[in-house]
Amino acid sequence: MKNYTNKIRNFCIIAHIDHGKSTLADRFLELTETVDKRKMKKQILDQMELEQERGITIKLQPVRMKYKEQILNLIDTPGHVDFTYEVSRSLAAVEGAILLVDATQGVQAQTIGNLYLALEQDLAIIPVLNKIDLPNADVEKTSAEIIHLLGCKKDEILTCSAKTGEGIEHVLDAVVEKIPEPKNLSKNKTRALIFDSFYDDYRGVIASVRIIDGGLNKKEKIKFMGTGAEAEVLDIGYYSPTLISGHDLENGQIGFVVTGLKELDEVRVGDTITGIDNPAQKPLPGYKEVKPMVFAGIFPKEGDDYSALRDSMDKLKLNDSSLYYEPEQSKALGFGFRCGFLGMLHLDIFQERLKREFGLHIVATVPSVAYKVYLTDNEKITVKSPQDLPEVQKIDYIEEPIMNVDIITPEEFIGNVMNLVTERKGRYLNTEYLSAGSHQRAMLHYEIPLASLITDFYDKLKTVTSGYASLNYEFKKYEKSEIVKMDILIADEPIEALSTLVWKDESFKIGKKIVSSLKETLPRQQFVLKIQAAIGGKIIAAERLSALRKDVTAKLYGGDVTRKRKLLEKQKKGKKKMLARGKGKVDIPTEAYLSVLKR
Repeated sequence: MKNYTNKIRNFCIIAHIDHGKSTLADRFLELTETVDKRKMKKQILDQMELEQERGITIKLQPVRMKYKEQILNLIDTPGHVDFTYEVSRSLAAVEGAILLVDATQGVQAQTIGNLYLALEQDLAIIPVLNKIDLPNADVEKTSAEIIHLLGCKKDEILTCSAKTGEGIEHVLDAVVEKIPEPKNLSKNKTRALIFDSFYDDYRGVIASVRIIDGGLNKKEKIKFMGTGAEAEVLDIGYYSPTLISGHDLENGQIGFVVTGLKELDEVRVGDTITGIDNPAQKPLPGYKEVKPMVFAGIFPKEGDDYSALRDSMDKLKLNDSSLYYEPEQSKALGFGFRCGFLGMLHLDIFQERLKREFGLHIVATVPSVAYKVYLTDNEKITVKSPQDLPEVQKIDYIEEPIMNVDIITPEEFIGNVMNLVTERKGRYLNTEYLSAGSHQRAMLHYEIPLASLITDFYDKLKTVTSGYASLNYEFKKYEKSEIVKMDILIADEPIEALSTLVWKDESFKIGKKIVSSLKETLPRQQFVLKIQAAIGGKIIAAERLSALRKDVTAKLYGGDVTRKRKLLEKQKKGKKKMLARGKGKVDIPTEAYLSVLKR
């Protein structure tokens, strides 16, 4: 096999959300004529309907381009903190990265988070300022922030407008000049790293791979070193961005391998593919195992859909390797799964994908974080769901996860941010200033319990800073805390899906919020509906939803008041009888669960 590694450049674009990564990728595809002009559309690499609709990148997407006799393999990456695992996998498959910064917004928290991931992989970094065509673009100030961050020279920072196409050619020239070619390891035994995969009903699992050692050919017999599964390469090729078949993938290349495997757990992201005839001895290091941060129960609305839900989640796991799930049974909701997510947006996208791609309607329980519970008999357990919490007398103490949080905000909003974080039990560490001059921007460092972050913290942060602040967070440690289980009772029936783990000192406030939001969203019944929050046997907050009253006196058109009273008394007795017979069961709509989810 010939060596073409000197003609290959593998790179990705990293940036904060909405800084123009996908638009820049569009211009690259146009300039290199990878996509026919007739087929060109906005955010072409965001192929999921959800991505197009929300204007965000959720999935990494590889594409091969040809530019000045060079083969450029680009991996477009997400920008939101909940999809950091997608970014880290992309970075492991490339030699360099374009660090894209919006000239109107400056360096944001996720810019820094993603940059650190790239520096850990020892990648070549090309700093690029985007959106220079906008009237409020501040090139000088943003350049100063990048110099402060990277320690580079001002003339190393490129400027462009992904919207108009200005400066795009210079960026591609820099990719060819500054990003190193892959190491020539074509004579080694074949090793290919799987960085993504998806399922095709006809062709089985299709793996996205980066060839690290040797090369792969069509019809070659291969082995997955982690799972031990064996297969034949039914088809091989590259993304353009659709699948383009070829005869082989050479050393240093990025492409796809059609395995034909129908067992979804035989192909895992991070596994190594090698040849059966001349196998490698040692697999590639793979990826750090991702730790889910937010846990929620996912149950099918209809019990018959359980096996369909399991199959759908297996397929989503192929496409979203940060998803974690295990079977769970609930008295109220039947069979389902306890799922782990990287954040609330991840959970939201997951629910939407189940609904759109697989036509499944589900009930999600209130999200919680994973607590470490130390029992009086010296045993230690991890509790991911309120139902798993042992009885109070068996618990010695509980530890909760604490996160390191970086918030970047303009100077004038520092006070608002500090008030918000203090309300959410945050501990201040220190402040850094990113730029000098009149309109300074500060990066505030805090420690905050994860439970404070997973609900509406990001929305509130945007509100108190008029939309200017940005946020990045990562796990730091577990710390001792007073946690209790709060049950929600509707019509005196405990609703398991609405149980939640809360801080003892905030249980009254949270209980009051939950019962108030349920009062707003629950449909009225033919009887007075009691909504209560309880800890153990003690009711700590309660609301009443007045009964629907049918106008039984509408047919009256004469007579004295006793006729009216007689009909109302009859109605009252009927309602009492209905409750006594146990007909007061309430069907709780999904909106009510969601109102508690987003309390």
